[in-house]
Parts: sequence; C-alpha cells; structure tokens
Amino acid sequence: MNFKQFKPSSWAIDNKTAIYISVFIISLMGIRSYNSLPKESFPDIVVPKFFISTVYAGNSPSNIENTITKHLEKKLKSIPGVKKLSSNSMQDVSLITVEFNTSISIDKARQSIKDKVDEAKSDLPAGLTRQPFVKELAFSELPIMYINIAGDMDLQKLKVYAEDLKDKIEGLKEITEVKMVGAPDREIQVNLDMYKMQAMQLTMGDLERAIGSENVSISGGQIPMDGTKRILVFCSNKLQSTLLIPWSSSGANDLSIKSCGISWGFLRANS
Repeated sequence: MNFKQFKPSSWAIDNKTAIYISVFIISLMGIRSYNSLPKESFPDIVVPKFFISTVYAGNSPSNIENTITKHLEKKLKSIPGVKKLSSNSMQDVSLITVEFNTSISIDKARQSIKDKVDEAKSDLPAGLTRQPFVKELAFSELPIMYINIAGDMDLQKLKVYAEDLKDKIEGLKEITEVKMVGAPDREIQVNLDMYKMQAMQLTMGDLERAIGSENVSISGGQIPMDGTKRILVFCSNKLQSTLLIPWSSSGANDLSIKSCGISWGFLRANS
C-alpha cells in the first residue's frame, strides 16, 4: 500500500542532524537578539491626554461654564484627532480634559491645543486669576514612592531631617526629582503693642522702613588687585531678631523691634 507523503516532513525525518543544527542556530540568534533589546526599569508610557485648567476667582460654577468652559470647548472640538472631550466647571475653576487617538503625535496634539487656547483667549473674561494652563498627562512625573517622617520633636528640627533625606535621595542617579510636602515654612511674626508705639511716637511706617532696610545684600563694586585681579565686594545686612529702629534725628535713641513684639512662627498651612 502506498501512502502519500509530505515531502518537507519526510526530508526532516531523513536529515535529523541538519534540523538539530538549524534549531540550535535559530535559538542562539533569538537569545542574542533578546539580550540586545533596550530595556528600562520604568519605561515612559505616552498617553495623548491633556488637561486645560483656568482659574477665575469669585465666580460660581454656572458663570465659569458660560464665560470660560463653553468658549474653550468650542475651539477644542475643532481639533482633528480628538477622541474624547470632557469638562468640569467648579467654583472658581474650569477643568477640560482632551484625549486624542493614539495615532496622533504628542507634539502635534500639544501644539494644536495651545493654538486653539490662544484663539479662545479673546472670548474669555479680561480679569482671569490665571490664564488657561495646558498640562500633559505624563506617567513619568507621577511619584513612585511616598516617605513619611514623624518624630517626637519640634517641626523645625523634623524639617531638617527631612531636607537631609531629600538631598540623599536626589543624589541617586535614577531619581530625577524629589518633592517635600507638608514641611512648614518658618516666618517672623511682628505682633505690635500699639500702646508702646504711641508712647515712643512710632508709626507703622517706621517699622516697615526698618524691616525693609534689613536682609539686603548689595554689591559694593570691584577692587583691582595687582593690576589684573579684581575682588568683588558685597555689603550684607542679615535680618536679626533685635532690629534697631532709629527714632530720633541724632540716632542716640534706638528701639529694638523685639520690644514691640517679635516672635518666630510658621506659615499657615493651605489645604
């Protein structure tokens, strides 16, 4: 009985050694190609999605929608390649989200949005708190780790440890940016005693001028040395807690701002 044969299969069975060598060579080339592929631990994921935010303080959501959101939407809808457009009008803020098809270039989409936003500016109110700001969705800017620092110590000392840790993390070559959030900023609070000021014949302007003249660094010019070298001279006046306010023409009687009421505090946190 004669069986119909498939010639390639019959040839492979009769030449097993050649098949083994071919498989080995193909596998070796595949492993080499895999090892030569560029690899990243955190590859940048590109999503053609943009946010346009506009701030107009003191306006209700309905007013924000009528005066800002609708005008921007009208211009943005005409951009080719837009997949989805959504908006949210809130108190004082207009937020518009524009998503493009993946076939659209990110640079082209960004430029198209900026051009349309510029065209719509003539229809927007003149007294905007902040002009329309275009922000691209970039996964590379999202944080990969959160580190919380707490301890039984005052806030200023805790902030010093946080700044040291921030500097060490920024020193790693894999890290591009480190942000510190929640650390209070120190400020000098001058709480005036109006009765003392009246008794010493001082005004708010005297205190303002005295404080304003402190904490100033002014260039004093250059001093030539040996005909070629020059030395830069700076006059530095650092802010001190015992500022003296001259309140007489002769300057013999000076008053310390500390006696009027000065203290160290922290800026009020914004939620």
